[in-house]
Amino acid sequence: MQSVVKGCDPELFLIDEATGNFISSVGLIGGSKVRPKPIDDEGNAVQEDNVTVEFNIPPCKTSADFVKHINKNKEWIKERAEMLGFGISIKPSAVFSDSELNSREARTFGCEPDFNAWENGAQNPRPYADNPNLRSCGGHIHITLEPEDDLLMVVKAMDLFVGCMMLEFDHDKDRRQLYGKAGAFRKKSYGVEYRTASNAWIMDDEKIQWAWDQTDKAVEFVRSGGTFTEQQGEMIQRTINNSDMEMLAALKKEFGLK
Repeated sequence: MQSVVKGCDPELFLIDEATGNFISSVGLIGGSKVRPKPIDDEGNAVQEDNVTVEFNIPPCKTSADFVKHINKNKEWIKERAEMLGFGISIKPSAVFSDSELNSREARTFGCEPDFNAWENGAQNPRPYADNPNLRSCGGHIHITLEPEDDLLMVVKAMDLFVGCMMLEFDHDKDRRQLYGKAGAFRKKSYGVEYRTASNAWIMDDEKIQWAWDQTDKAVEFVRSGGTFTEQQGEMIQRTINNSDMEMLAALKKEFGLK
């Protein structure tokens, strides 16, 4: 199968490397959901999203472009952070001090709903965590689909090939108090935004390539007629939502995943 066109809009944190304190991006980076800040003429852009720095890449037809554009944004944000005296932190979640959350923007998140493929596309509840200072970073993957593709089934397959398998290198459990439970998506005019994944896959080129390849495998699984039994679906959801490594081992064996 030829690779499907993909994009992404991952988030990362700013950090004071001397103290280890996480820094709100509000007022430091520029750009917003309505008006992202372009960093070039190729479609790469950054924005402040709650306390995180989010970046957007143009649709990519090849994994080489996917890697190139992600790295270009990471480097731009790193250089901007260094100008401010900070570093960047690619972590799925972090706890911020009260002083970093004293703006309206820093206290506002979860405004646009996402949906659950395992519940036939029902809207997910607004995010809530016991610790109000907990914030999280996503690594959402945008996938161009054909009209005949089963969108909900693609999201479920992404849960197996990406969401579940990420547990082998993403050991964070706190983010799912806010976002990232199994089946999270938003429908787009060109296809779908898969929202379960954290930002852990943008850590290095190898993981970025892995995310590209696993996404292709998920789409190919659906286009080849792949489906899940009710029991398999429950296994996939439990694996992601509970970070259940024993269940992951069972899924890997059942589906021949490596």
